[in-house]
Amino acid sequence: MKKNIFKFATLSMALCASVACVSCSENEDNGNKSSSGNDEVLVGNQLNGITNKDVTLKQGQTYKLTGKLQIQAPGKLTIEPGVKIISAYTDNISYILIEQGAQIYAVGTAEQPIVMTAERAQAGSWGGLHICGKASINVEGGQGKSEIGNAVYGGNEDQDNSGKLKYIRMEYTGQSLSSDTESNGITFYGVGSGTEASYLQICDGNDDGIEFFGGTVNVDHAIVENCGDDSFDWTEGWRGQGTNWIAYQAEGADCDCLIEADNNGDNMIASPFSQPVLKNLTLIGNKDTGSKAAGVKLRAGTHAVIENTVITGKTNDLWVETSETGKYLMNNPSSLKNIGITSASVLVKQVEGDENNPYTNDMFLNSGNQTGQSFTFTDKYVGTFDGKGALDASDLWTAGWTK
Repeated sequence: MKKNIFKFATLSMALCASVACVSCSENEDNGNKSSSGNDEVLVGNQLNGITNKDVTLKQGQTYKLTGKLQIQAPGKLTIEPGVKIISAYTDNISYILIEQGAQIYAVGTAEQPIVMTAERAQAGSWGGLHICGKASINVEGGQGKSEIGNAVYGGNEDQDNSGKLKYIRMEYTGQSLSSDTESNGITFYGVGSGTEASYLQICDGNDDGIEFFGGTVNVDHAIVENCGDDSFDWTEGWRGQGTNWIAYQAEGADCDCLIEADNNGDNMIASPFSQPVLKNLTLIGNKDTGSKAAGVKLRAGTHAVIENTVITGKTNDLWVETSETGKYLMNNPSSLKNIGITSASVLVKQVEGDENNPYTNDMFLNSGNQTGQSFTFTDKYVGTFDGKGALDASDLWTAGWTK
């Protein structure tokens, strides 16, 4: 009897130790296991799931995205040159989300760009790329949750580094997650200036091309073509730099603004103010004369510095709305410099509840700014005019990697 008891006790102790070891292994957070998701996000060439492990997509290979791919800290997603990611045609919501503390290094070349597309070649077929950082935003409490994936963003680390994006083409984004939520091509949520982003093209999407929710990230050499909502959009205190941007809407395309810009829609004097510095832009609208006839719409208290820019193809190429934005532009007249618009004037919009916009069209006519201009481009958007514009025929930085 004692012998049997001893055997039972020994077996019980062994089982307990085994369970304890399994439990320990499953809950260790050493960068090799995820405490809140599936580590097996890459099986063969299939991508799907949540992990905090490093994931590498190999040069020149094609992968199929069959659902969400969510990278949590301290994981890193590396995408090598020439990789193609195709979102499967399924009922699943599919997107790529990089959470706070995680990173993405998606670095292609002009000869071998990274292409993110969809099996169904149609706007709204997948959910795009979303990056959450730790840089400051101006929402109450200093943090927000991403529209896609409900991930935390914001903080006080304005030099935060979420990785590097270069030579990337994205197609058919803008998938609807609900009746009032659609996804952008690339969304920067509180992303810091340590992050690098350049040579990006978003085309044929269903919502915005590139949107900034606060943060300090800089983006250069970016093209948004024929996206169903705004080409570029910012809010919540974005304070980065944008250089060599192109927004192109084909005539008759169902698109909204070339740029829609807010400080904060709930509190237009929220701090830190949205105040990006944008230089060398070519913004070409779809000649809409209806409800989507605004080109660059500065509103909800946003500040901005915009230089060397062409705006054409909208009934109101430049639209200034709300008293805080108007006051800023009035007190900083050189913030709009060397801008040419096709419209005969700037629309200064008074809105209900805020009828004190002090800005006037006359204030625009300084610092080399011109109204009533005519611009002739080649190959959709090639051409610069007196230093205005993003793409000169002598420097076709779009060559080789764009659609």
